[in-house]
Amino acid sequence: MPHHSTAWQFHIYSEVDMTQHIKTILFFSSLFGAAAMAGGVQVQTQDFVGDGVFTAGIEGPAVDAQGHLYAVNFAEEGTIGVVDPHGNARLLLKLPEGSTGNGIRFGPDGVMYVADYTGHNILKIHPRTLQVAVYAHSAAMNQPNDIAIARDGTIYASDPNWSDSTGNLWMIAPDGKVTLLEREMGTTNGIEVSADEQRVYVNESVQRKVWQYDRDPKTGKLANKRLLIEFPDHGLDGMRSDSQGNLYIARYGAGVIAVVSPAGDLLHTISLKGEKPTNLAFGGEDGRRVYVTLQDRGAIETFTAPHPGREWALWRRD
Repeated sequence: MPHHSTAWQFHIYSEVDMTQHIKTILFFSSLFGAAAMAGGVQVQTQDFVGDGVFTAGIEGPAVDAQGHLYAVNFAEEGTIGVVDPHGNARLLLKLPEGSTGNGIRFGPDGVMYVADYTGHNILKIHPRTLQVAVYAHSAAMNQPNDIAIARDGTIYASDPNWSDSTGNLWMIAPDGKVTLLEREMGTTNGIEVSADEQRVYVNESVQRKVWQYDRDPKTGKLANKRLLIEFPDHGLDGMRSDSQGNLYIARYGAGVIAVVSPAGDLLHTISLKGEKPTNLAFGGEDGRRVYVTLQDRGAIETFTAPHPGREWALWRRD
């Protein structure tokens, strides 16, 4: 019997490589169970709302305490649509003349807040009467794009100027006072508060950078800006944090959701059917169902994450 020699090739990991490798395995294991360890398993997205139900301006999205999903620009611009847990969408309301919604969030009192980019407002919508009011306004705003809300009701708003690829960052205190936190950033877009509320994340679409700031829990002010992660291509859009602190980022043009650890490690990318995800939200019975709005489809895709979303865990009512 002939003897076959076998050449073994070893990959030498640095300490950083090994740490990242272990984190990725742990994330896959929590997401897919034992099958993930064997490799070849991918998250399967499904259509929740089909093509063309919303316009190309579909954004938002947000889930209320009862599990209903909301997104802007249902059938026409300047509207908000609501989707029941079975994927049936209908018109909720039309915004006042001159207003067009973008990011949506729910506050601790169940009130809906909407970034109105054409009216330079943050709108407030009563959950029962659906009365729309201006909660915050500044003529100095370019076009409020996305918002994030802390437990105490403090709102953070991104404010891009697409014409020159710059942007600002605003804070709206619980009493409605509007404060400009930083000006002349890159094209500010996705924004989120960390699961422990110690940090705020802001991304820049054109520059493809995600920044993190330390957050003062007493004043809401931000400090110690530093880079969390930078991507080599495509764009960045809406972001959400899960209850473990991982950041889910819509990669506009790449057709994926990137999952990034609190340390800035890229843990995983989840492929979508559409190429232009604009934002996402956590919901479902256990808070692990992720809904993704797609500009190129006017649709909403969904997949299941290993952990519930930050807001779902924060606002849910038993």
